[in-house]
Amino acid sequence: MNKILDRKTLKDQLDTLRTQGKKIAFTNGCFDILHVGHVRYLREARKTADVLVLALNSDLSVQSIKGEKRPLVGEEERAEILAALEFVDFVTVFPELTPLELINYLKPDILIKGGDWPEDKVVGRNEVKKWGGRVILIPEVQGKSTTNVVEKIKRVYCSDK
Repeated sequence: MNKILDRKTLKDQLDTLRTQGKKIAFTNGCFDILHVGHVRYLREARKTADVLVLALNSDLSVQSIKGEKRPLVGEEERAEILAALEFVDFVTVFPELTPLELINYLKPDILIKGGDWPEDKVVGRNEVKKWGGRVILIPEVQGKSTTNVVEKIKRVYCSDK
């Protein structure tokens, strides 16, 4: 089964799963260089529902958010890597700067973000709560981030020795 879907195909799949009584969780992010913080976060996210949807920022949206040097890994490769994780059920790429339009379209039961986000800053929280859903914040893994990986690479491989 292909886990990387466009939003229309994904919505059709989720609608079918809902008729079977399945609860849908939604998370999003850039996931530029996959690291243990991402893996632990996504594993915990999957425990919150029957199905985990991961909305992946497109290359252009990552660049707008993180700067012109990012992403380091292109969206097709990032999507393939994330889809390979057993606890991620579906991956969809979105070009917008925020996932609000996609959240409104898919209407997940649970919206998940990392604990580094205060709930009042989580995009889509009000909309999900309006239709009876919940927002869950998963504690971040301290010291594990793409930025930290990049900084370590720069220290180890780009230092003037």
